Amino acid sequence: MRKIIVAGLGPGNPEDMTPAVLDAVRQADVIVGYKYYFRFIEPYLREGCECVDTGMKHERERAEQAFTLAEEGKTVVVISSGDAGIYGMAPLIYEMCRERSLGSSPLEIAVIPGISAFQKAASLLGAPIGHDLCIISLSDLMTPWALIEKRIRAAAVGDFVTAVYNPKSHGRYWQLYRLRELFLVEGRSESTPVGIVRQAGRSEQEVTLTTLGALDPEQVDMFCVLIIGNSQSYEWQGKFITPRGYYRSVPGGGSSIGQSIMNESFRTILSEMKNPEVPNWRLWPLLHAIHTTVDFGMEKILWMDERATELIYNKIADGSLRHIVTDVTMAASGIRKGALERLGIEVHCYINDQRSKQMADERNITRSQAAMQLAAEEHPDALYVVGNAPTALFEICDLVRKGKLHPAGIIAAPVGFVHVCESKHAVKTLTQIPKIIVEGRKGGSNIAATLVNAILTYDDAELLKPGRDL
Repeated sequence: MRKIIVAGLGPGNPEDMTPAVLDAVRQADVIVGYKYYFRFIEPYLREGCECVDTGMKHERERAEQAFTLAEEGKTVVVISSGDAGIYGMAPLIYEMCRERSLGSSPLEIAVIPGISAFQKAASLLGAPIGHDLCIISLSDLMTPWALIEKRIRAAAVGDFVTAVYNPKSHGRYWQLYRLRELFLVEGRSESTPVGIVRQAGRSEQEVTLTTLGALDPEQVDMFCVLIIGNSQSYEWQGKFITPRGYYRSVPGGGSSIGQSIMNESFRTILSEMKNPEVPNWRLWPLLHAIHTTVDFGMEKILWMDERATELIYNKIADGSLRHIVTDVTMAASGIRKGALERLGIEVHCYINDQRSKQMADERNITRSQAAMQLAAEEHPDALYVVGNAPTALFEICDLVRKGKLHPAGIIAAPVGFVHVCESKHAVKTLTQIPKIIVEGRKGGSNIAATLVNAILTYDDAELLKPGRDL
């Protein structure tokens, strides 16, 4: 029977050629391929086997030659490096069979898989392809660059581990620069591991582990395969590892499950914000507020003084801020206990203090007002956080204006319909105090607490690593 066998030789090391491929080579009457690859199979050729070379970039002529020889009754083996079905000869052979209307003829086509270059590269790097992955070729000889770029963006947004073939040649020098730019634009961290393997499986083999931020395309050539990690990938003892699942703890101090989920959420929020190009002192609390509320309207209504987050955090860092006062217990309960312990900060809420109730009755004021008066006596320099009662916010303003209160900062997020907007307008007049305000009727204890958490973890803002102390 006339037969064409399309075989993948693997990356070039004899040990990486499968027994099935070697058996096919041994039974061939003719081997058709690029002459560079003949050296890998010469020891296995049977006597009299003919080797036909069509030269590089002449794949179609190679396929036509294979059909001509097969129609003469010969068993033809068409060889590709790596796996013949991945950027190899297998698709072209089947396409040509279809064109020649030989689908119902006795001509048999068989494809024998081989170890692909990205698989060999991955084994040399460690375990970088342990989760969903894709393969992209940067060669635009057969694919328009606009489509390649679209696929690059999709790989980056989809958080795929990405193997890159044909990263660079003498004529294609800028495409890898563009891929790196797109991955960073779409949210992949600069610390993402990147493996570069040159001449995988051959005597000239070189293995390099770097990061997306440090990747230098000038050190890459056409003999290289790159593997770019996903958001969970990490380097450990010189090895590139991608966990089998998301949100697992990483050995050596990696993310907790909760922190990993929050990290992914923040990247999603950042990609969907209308105006993410804002300084960290604004971006960090904004990301926390949107994460808590799933409300991108926070971009418009979260108001803050210049560098407010940074100014309040600096007081924590220098030890001058060690107390937080909240208007209600719900706001206090939302502040991360781990952060408070780590920073040595105490939270106080006087709303249920018996003294507040007594003072409210005696002075005919609300318990929220009484609670703020008590707080001012005991912790006048605290960070004041209001997530419920506009009367508490008005009382803070009154106490500051009377010189009885000197807050390190104010979080103003009362929610409701009566006097809420007015209380927020009032607090803006305290120009010497750094403030973060949720404008309008919106707010709540959950938002107030998350804004405090943003301040407590402000040193994580630059690396965009949320969720510490969860």
